[in-house]
Amino acid sequence: MPLTVFNFKAGINKEETDYANENGWVDGNFVRFRKGRPEKIGGWEKLSSDTYIGSARALHSWISLGGSRYLGVGATQKYYVEEGGTYNDVTPLRKTSTNSITFAATDGSSTITATDSSHGAVSGDFVTLSGAATLGGLITAAVLNQEYQISLVTGTNTYEITAKDTSGDTVTANSSDSGNGGAGVDGLYQINSGLDIYVPSTGYGVGTWGAGTFGSSSAIAATGQLRLWTHDNFGENLIINPRGGGIYRWVENNGLTVAALNLSAVSGANLVPTVALQVITSETDRHLIVLGADPISGSARTGAIDPMLVAFSDTENELEFEALTTNTAGSVRLSSGSLIIGGLKSRQETLIWTDTSLYSMNFIGPPLTFALNLINEGAGLIGPKAAANAPNGVYFMSKNAFYWYNGSVNKLPCSVQDYVFNDLNLTQSFKCHIVVNAEFSEVWFFYPSLEDGTDEISRYAIYNYEEQTWSIGGMVRYAWLDAGIEDKPRAAGASYIYLHETGYNDDTSSMDNVFIESGDIDIGDGDSFSFIKKIVPDVQFDTSTGISNTPAINAVIKRRNYPGETLTNDSTTQITPTTTYSGLRTRARQMTLRFESDDDNANAADRKDYKWRIGNTRLDIQASGRR
Repeated sequence: MPLTVFNFKAGINKEETDYANENGWVDGNFVRFRKGRPEKIGGWEKLSSDTYIGSARALHSWISLGGSRYLGVGATQKYYVEEGGTYNDVTPLRKTSTNSITFAATDGSSTITATDSSHGAVSGDFVTLSGAATLGGLITAAVLNQEYQISLVTGTNTYEITAKDTSGDTVTANSSDSGNGGAGVDGLYQINSGLDIYVPSTGYGVGTWGAGTFGSSSAIAATGQLRLWTHDNFGENLIINPRGGGIYRWVENNGLTVAALNLSAVSGANLVPTVALQVITSETDRHLIVLGADPISGSARTGAIDPMLVAFSDTENELEFEALTTNTAGSVRLSSGSLIIGGLKSRQETLIWTDTSLYSMNFIGPPLTFALNLINEGAGLIGPKAAANAPNGVYFMSKNAFYWYNGSVNKLPCSVQDYVFNDLNLTQSFKCHIVVNAEFSEVWFFYPSLEDGTDEISRYAIYNYEEQTWSIGGMVRYAWLDAGIEDKPRAAGASYIYLHETGYNDDTSSMDNVFIESGDIDIGDGDSFSFIKKIVPDVQFDTSTGISNTPAINAVIKRRNYPGETLTNDSTTQITPTTTYSGLRTRARQMTLRFESDDDNANAADRKDYKWRIGNTRLDIQASGRR
């Protein structure tokens, strides 16, 4: 019988049943579609062996006038500016204590109790101690005078730290440690740390950041404990904002060791918002736009977020927010929705999403400065990071669909919509983020999966906006920055930033569980058994990275007789660049074809350093009776 060509339709389709999706793809991982063909995605490697603390959920790159390349990294507990592979801690300070901290130690314990009146800290905060003397034993001045993360807040005036030496190793007090650190102990407290979990009601507004009892009421649900940063340049300087917190400015000329300063406390600042949900710098006439600013009352800011207020500074002056006839500062309150979720600077406009609607903010000049136009009601934003600019428009994610905006809002046709949104963990929806990989014309939608059960980003869906195809998979990435001033996209994993589309490996290891699987195939309408005698593969391997082993993938035939049956692996054949065909003996009413990286090979090195791409597969398939 002649060979039968199987030219599967591009894209993964989860909306159809496996049988209805005959000649299509139904599942995959670490596979993209390019020119209609499935291929293994590019790999990644660490930007640097240096690490940061917490989960980095915001990345921003820029080049100074002097040519220095910077990467802003907003992590759960700190903010960093990376240069040359080093993460420099520029986290803003919240409080400075002078000559006011004392210590107490217990023999045989590494826990040190610090006393500082009205310290305002929460567990997980960082404090840098200086000016301390020895406690008399193993808790020396060198042990005390360094940065500590507060392990437990025990009261308004007390907290605990775990003693360590300058190498980070734990130090245990002895019976001689009976002092209090001496007079003149100082402390520099960084702004309160955020958490990795979003809790809609955390007591924000009741006390300090993250304070209050679990489940206590919150004035604004979006300002839960999840730490999200926004950041944008104002010239060479960087304006940063932890969602629900203050606005800070990192000054490039001050150097990489100087913390960002509270913008409202900078000399010359006039009615700068003291809290915000997001900051954006406008392209036209350069205004600092503050979403969810605290309103002005009399001659001061109230300090309480107005969840629908948009404030903007005077042109070219991020320190002036008082609306005067002589400037272009001002504010406007949105009316559709109850909470600003996020904003995005786009071509000729700034887009602002509430929980229910989309607004376009356009510069029109004095006296109104900006006009805000309601674009759409009913397509809100699922999370502050769930929108991204692509060359052909803006893509964003609501709680139940994907959308595209290019002057008007359009719902994206999606062949994996139910698969994604039925699996989406809505309790952690603020972690969802959308990124662009322009080199491959892709938009990646990252989301936390209910099935994975981690409450963390663990899966993605990819949309190719040139070919209108979808693919899916699993990957933990907290933030992403497309190639721009750098050659490759950068993405944040646990403690490391990775350069993506670099080689074909998972850093220094093989990229495991790479596969693409078809829907059911049969002869006729499946009324006869099919017998497969031979497979003639059409696989292209890319070994440009200099692989030292022969690249290989597996072609796996799975079988079943009826759609309700579980698929059973029937035969597996290895395909290399020199494979011409492989003999098989598979008989069933329905079969699927799966291509996967050579996962059954005991030598993991055989799966490294290469990419594969699937063409037209041919099968020697014939009818084999009706029983």
